Amino acid sequence: MNEQEIIEIVRQSLLTVIIVSGPIMAVSMVVGLAVSLFQALTQIQEQTLTFVPKIIAMFVALVFLAPFMMHHMVTFTEGIMDKIVGVGTGSE
Repeated sequence: MNEQEIIEIVRQSLLTVIIVSGPIMAVSMVVGLAVSLFQALTQIQEQTLTFVPKIIAMFVALVFLAPFMMHHMVTFTEGIMDKIVGVGTGSE
């Protein structure tokens, strides 16, 4: 395994992290923005108002996005395992 292959594995790893965590982070950001706008418009500064909607929205998003996330993680893991087997046998 040379440096170029290692760099490619690191690149794939970072891309997988972004693809898997991106949708949940986007949902959290959109809900946080909506709650912030609601708080600014109504002058309500309740601390629990910021966390509860985000937690609920992230849970719902996780339920719906779990198959998508799992598919990407399984694909990435299978690719890494194939590379490990290829290094072990010496036939890449």
